[in-house]
Amino acid sequence: MHAPPAAPAHPTFGMPQLGLGVFDMDDETTARIVSTAIELGYRSIDTASVYGNERGVGEGIRRSGIDRGELFVTTKLWIDAHDEVAAVRACEQSLDRLGLERVDLYLVHWPYSAGGRHRDAWRGLEAAKRADLTRHIGVSNFSPTQLDDLVALGGEVPVVNQIELHPFHTRTAEQATHRALGIVTESWSPLARGRVFRDPGLQRIAVKHGVTVAQAVLRWHVQSGFVTVPKSAVPERLAENLDVFEFALDPEDMALIEELDRGEHIEPDYYRLA
Repeated sequence: MHAPPAAPAHPTFGMPQLGLGVFDMDDETTARIVSTAIELGYRSIDTASVYGNERGVGEGIRRSGIDRGELFVTTKLWIDAHDEVAAVRACEQSLDRLGLERVDLYLVHWPYSAGGRHRDAWRGLEAAKRADLTRHIGVSNFSPTQLDDLVALGGEVPVVNQIELHPFHTRTAEQATHRALGIVTESWSPLARGRVFRDPGLQRIAVKHGVTVAQAVLRWHVQSGFVTVPKSAVPERLAENLDVFEFALDPEDMALIEELDRGEHIEPDYYRLA
């Protein structure tokens, strides 16, 4: 199987610009896919406590035999631990499941902002970083207003906000806030759960460049400056998804993809946690 070149690091804080997401995989599948992905050249793995597969991620890393220093590992704090003491304890528990001394990035998974709990969660992540449990801290699914709330605390600014972002929901308001605050935009569900494959315009762009629709869309993500973490449990697709750094989309391709935005969430019910 062709092993594509590794994803370059994002210039802001060294996170590989394309990594592996492991949402909705059991531990054994996760271990197998993580090990395979590392062999193919992936150097960034994104999990979460609520996924229930942190042990699988750790096992996959061990099976790969790779030096820990070559990997960028992300996990996330769930909404049941949104206070300073609970957040630190939750991070320690994630590390125990992963079999790691610290992660590279720890995120608040959802704001769950009623009563200001997103602020409490953020103070907890700052405490986890002070305890050297994580190198960097960030958030996921935060709105511009919620990001402003964190900045107003006067402590650390999140290095990243991981949000649903794909051609059908480009999140221009969030992108603008991220640029203003110096926050990296990271996209989850970058292929809109496969909906991109049916779009005629994206199909034409893919044919034009001799690539798959997935590669064309992932190229749009990285060429836009986003970090992204596509998911696949198929080795051939893993290799394909990583192989997007040796071609470029034309300006008209980028513009066409931007025009597909219709503000479409793939899972609207998730946002009750905001």
